[in-house]
Amino acid sequence: MSEEVQHEHRTESPREGASSVNLTPKAIEMVKQMHAKEGLSAEQGLRISVVGGGCSGFQYSLGFDVQKEGDTAEEIDGMKVFVDEVSLPYIAGVTLDYVESLHAGGFRFDNPRASRTCGCGSSFSA
Repeated sequence: MSEEVQHEHRTESPREGASSVNLTPKAIEMVKQMHAKEGLSAEQGLRISVVGGGCSGFQYSLGFDVQKEGDTAEEIDGMKVFVDEVSLPYIAGVTLDYVESLHAGGFRFDNPRASRTCGCGSSFSA
């Protein structure tokens, strides 16, 4: 992986509310593990963004980064999450989860605004 407002953290279901993104407890756990494994500073948080491409028109991007001008910044269970102003309209309301299965494991996005998604789970059209 290459990417502050206080919110409560519930362990039973994804976060909901006026935030730009929701993270399930498993997603939070995995992001924190990766952040620690890479030895990143407290200023570096998870950046969630949208870029052109993928099989449906847009593709999600995750990485660790520092806050930049124009970012929406939140603190979720002690973890900083950044979304740039261009990506925010596409990402607002998205739930990020971490799923493990026999065939694959990784982050999955559930976007209620997507008009079409593809089988890979990382691209969509709006």
